[in-house]
Amino acid sequence: MNNDSFWNYFKRWFKGITSISAEVDTEDAAARIKSAIWFRGPNVWILAFSIIIASVGLNVNSTAVIIGAMLVSPLMGPIIGVGMSLGTNDLDLLRSAARNLLIMVGVSLVASTLYFMISPLSLVNPTELEARTSPTIYDVLIALFGGLAGILENCRKERGTVLSGVAIATALMPPLCTAGYGLAHLNMHFFLGALYLFVINSVFIALATYLMVKYLRFRTVQSLSPESAIRQRRVISLVLLIVIVPSIFSAVNAVVENNFERNVRTFVEGNRLVGRSYIYDYKVKNRHVDFSIAGEPLTDSLKADFYARAAAHKIKENRIKLSEHLIGGYSQEEMNGLIDDIYTRTEADLAETGSLVYALQARVDELSYRLDSLSRASKEAGEPLTEDEASEEGTGNGAEEFGGE
Repeated sequence: MNNDSFWNYFKRWFKGITSISAEVDTEDAAARIKSAIWFRGPNVWILAFSIIIASVGLNVNSTAVIIGAMLVSPLMGPIIGVGMSLGTNDLDLLRSAARNLLIMVGVSLVASTLYFMISPLSLVNPTELEARTSPTIYDVLIALFGGLAGILENCRKERGTVLSGVAIATALMPPLCTAGYGLAHLNMHFFLGALYLFVINSVFIALATYLMVKYLRFRTVQSLSPESAIRQRRVISLVLLIVIVPSIFSAVNAVVENNFERNVRTFVEGNRLVGRSYIYDYKVKNRHVDFSIAGEPLTDSLKADFYARAAAHKIKENRIKLSEHLIGGYSQEEMNGLIDDIYTRTEADLAETGSLVYALQARVDELSYRLDSLSRASKEAGEPLTEDEASEEGTGNGAEEFGGE
C-alpha cells in the first residue's frame, strides 16, 4: 500500500467514525430547544428548588449538594435558545429566550440574596463561594466545549446522559447564588466576580450553540442581507472580546500567584532555621508573604542573608514581611504556646517519616521471611536454589504483592 492509498484509506476511516449526519435530527432538536426556554409551570418550581439547593450547598461548603443544584437547574434552556435563535435568524425566539433568561436570573438573585440574608451560618473559610469569584480563560474553555457537547446531545436522535455532565461542568446556578451572597453581605468582590463567571458561561454556551447550529445547517427562519450578516458577526465578535479579555488577565494572574506560592513553599522547606530563630508559620496573600519567626532577634546581617536566599527563589524583598516573635519578650504562657507549636509541627513531620520507615522495614522483614521459606522448601525438595535464583524468586513475589496493595 503506497502513501497515497494509505492516506485516502485513513481519511475515509476517520470520516466514517466522526460523521454525525446520520445520528442527528435538527428539526426535533429545534422543537425541544424552543420548548425548554419558557419560564412557567414546572420550570418556575424547579428553578426555585435549585436556588435553595445551591444556596444551602454553598452555605455549608458541600460540593455534592452544589452538584445536585446544577443538575436540577433549568437555566440551560433559554441560553441554548439564544444561541439557536442567532444561528437561525429567529428574532421572535431571541426575544423570548432573552426575556425568560433575564427573568430567571432576576428570580435567582432575589431568592439567593434573601436566603443569605436570613441564614445564620457564617463560614470561616467559604471555599465553594470563593471558587466562583475569580473566573479565568479556563472557565471560557469549559463553557465553550460544554456548550458544544450540550447542543450536540440535543440534536442526537438517541439522547443519553451528556446533558447532566454539561450541567455540572458549566455550573450556571452556583455563580448566581454566589452573586446573591455578595448582595446580601454587600461584598462587591463576590457579586461582580460571580456575575462575571455566569456571563462567561452564558455567552460561550450560546456561542457554542450558534456555531453548531450553523455547522448542522438548522433551518433558518429568515435570510439576512449581507450587510446584516456582517453586522451580526461584528456584534458577536465584540461581545466575545469584551467577555474574554478580563478572563485572560485573571488566568495570567492566577498562574503567577500559584508560582509565587510554590516558590515560598520551596524556600521555607529548605530554610526553616534563620540563625538561632525558626520559621514556624507563613501566610501568602496577593503575592506577598508574611513569615512568622520565633527565637532571638534577627540581626541586620541575618536579615540581609534571609532576603538574599529568598531572592534566589524569586521572592523579592518588597514582598516579604518578617513577623518576629521573640522568646524573651513573651510571657511564660505565650512562650510555651510558641514552643508547643514548633514541637507539634516537627513531631508531625517526624511521625510521617517514621510511618514510612516502619512500613518499609515491615516489607523488608516480610521479603526476608519469604526468601528464607523458599530456601527451606527448596532444600526439603532436594533441589536447592542458587543464591541468585532464590534472590530473584523472593524479590519477584514481594514486588508483585507490594505493587498490588
